[in-house]
Amino acid sequence: MAMAAMGIGGGALAFLLPQRRRVAAASWTARRPAVAVRASYEAGVGVMATKVGMMTYFDPATGKPVPVTVVGFREGGNVVTQVKTAATDGYDAVQVGYHGVREDKLTRPELGHLGKAGAPPLRHLQEFRLTAVDAFEPGQPLDFAELFKEGDLVDVSGKTIGKGFQGGIKRHNFKRGLMTHGSKSHRQLGSIGAGTTPGRVYKGKKMPGRMGGTRTKIRKLKIVKIDNDLRVVMLKGAVPGKPGNLLRIAPAKIVGKNIPKN
Repeated sequence: MAMAAMGIGGGALAFLLPQRRRVAAASWTARRPAVAVRASYEAGVGVMATKVGMMTYFDPATGKPVPVTVVGFREGGNVVTQVKTAATDGYDAVQVGYHGVREDKLTRPELGHLGKAGAPPLRHLQEFRLTAVDAFEPGQPLDFAELFKEGDLVDVSGKTIGKGFQGGIKRHNFKRGLMTHGSKSHRQLGSIGAGTTPGRVYKGKKMPGRMGGTRTKIRKLKIVKIDNDLRVVMLKGAVPGKPGNLLRIAPAKIVGKNIPKN
């Protein structure tokens, strides 16, 4: 009888175990602190531009050569196409359009969206998430010379040049093997892991594969010169992509200056 009682008791406990686990999980979820979701805000509204190429600029004050990237703006410029607020969209942001095109290059929904803002047909649309959008309204043109000045630092984003499928030497700067003395391993990848343990290849292993063609941001580039007559801007250093590539230029994020330290 005692064994039967123990069996019944054990079976009852085993039956109640999943329910107890659910209660414990529910109580732990109730005690778990709420996780604050923080979005990435821009330091200010930016613009889109087109890469023209690189050249050497001689500083008039010192005469020293400075490698610069020339950035231009296509016809149509940058126009505010939508102002998003926390009341209507759940967050504050400014949508900017760039590169004017013919109407037959866009779909009817795109033309309707731009027409609602009073903007011309524009090929590219991007948004800048801000903390306050009171100073912007749909259809407002954005002039680079009014937003930035010479000496400012900017973050430039763009798509890098695609290199196709490349090996480990070109893609990850691996060293090659000996070309003489009987070596049969010249540009091969070599070992990619142990055999029995772990018996697999770790994720993220540097191996041959697709190189380039990804979105990259170059931070804190200095504005060397703004030429309003030619409608071009000179940035110190290199930016992603080849000539004709679309670029996104925004104020550089600097902790303690335009981004809180905490």
